[in-house]
Amino acid sequence: MSAPQIVGLVTAIGLFLLLIELLRQRRLREKYALVWFVLAVIALVGAAAPTLVYRITDLIGFQLPVNLIFFIAFLVLFALSVQFSLELGRMEERVRTLAEELAILRLEVEQQNGIKDDEPPVDEV
Repeated sequence: MSAPQIVGLVTAIGLFLLLIELLRQRRLREKYALVWFVLAVIALVGAAAPTLVYRITDLIGFQLPVNLIFFIAFLVLFALSVQFSLELGRMEERVRTLAEELAILRLEVEQQNGIKDDEPPVDEV
């Protein structure tokens, strides 16, 4: 086993351990963990069987395996960016809806309590 293979295997195993720890601490959500676990498996397979990477490189038509790896990394990062952009849009819409609902509820409470519009709201502790 060559030094790059050992480094790749240790890195892939470290990534698995990191993902498990982040999940355990609830700092990484399960729906995102699946993507990262798939990538870690691909990294582990690539590190354990570098000839497979060379075969896939030849099959697809890339000149060097590193070009294939960079291309795959680009596609993954692009897909994650699109996914996060979509989720951000949904969250912004949800926050706007919640802010509108809160304003309506606040108005209803003020009307029920008989608070005048020119009086500043009193914040309770």
